[in-house]
Amino acid sequence: MSRGAPRQSERGFTLIELMLALTLVAALLALTFGSLRVGLAAWRQGEERAGVQQHGRGLVQVLARSLGAAHPYQGEARGGGRPPILFEGEAERLAFVTGTPPFPTAVPIAFTAVTLGTESGEGPGLAVRQKALPNTDPFERVEPVLVDGSVRAVTFRYLRDAAGSWEERWDAVAEGRLPRAVEITLTTSSGGREIEHPPFIVSIPAGTA
Repeated sequence: MSRGAPRQSERGFTLIELMLALTLVAALLALTFGSLRVGLAAWRQGEERAGVQQHGRGLVQVLARSLGAAHPYQGEARGGGRPPILFEGEAERLAFVTGTPPFPTAVPIAFTAVTLGTESGEGPGLAVRQKALPNTDPFERVEPVLVDGSVRAVTFRYLRDAAGSWEERWDAVAEGRLPRAVEITLTTSSGGREIEHPPFIVSIPAGTA
C-alpha cells in the first residue's frame, strides 16, 4: 500500500519558522535582562543615596550637639579693651567654644575650642579640630581629629534676631554676643555626583541671653 503525502496537521516546523521563533525569544530575553539591569542600577543608586543622606545626617547631628552647647567664652583682653568672645563665624569656616566637643577628650575639661572647615590638597574634606581651653591660641590650626572625605563643601549662616535676619559672617567682637542660631549646609560626594543636603538649623541658647 503506497503512502500518501503527509497531512497539513502533521507537518513540522520549517527552518525559517524556527529562526523567527528563536529571534523572538532572544529579543524577549534581551528586554527582560535589560529591564533587570536598569532596576538593579536604580536600586544601587537609591541605596548609595540613602547611605550618603544618613551619613550626612549623622555628621550634622554630631556638629549640632557641639554647636548647640556653644558658650560665650571670653579670651584675653588686649590693648585695654574688653575680653573678646571666642567665636569666629565665616561663610565656609566656623570656630567656637563649647562645653560638648564633637569627640570626647582624653581628660575631662570644661571647655573646648572647635574649628570646622573644608580642607584641600591630598586629603580634601570637612576637617574638625579641637583644642582644650584655656590657652593663648584657641583656634590654632592643629592636626584635625577628623577629616571627612565625603564632604565637598560646607557653608554657614548666622541668625541675628528672631525676625529671621541671616548673616554670611558673624563678628562676635563687634556684636558682643553669639548668634541666635547657625544654619549648616553640607555638600557631599557619592559615585562622582555631588549632593547638597537640606540646610540644618542649630539653635544656640547662649546666643539669646
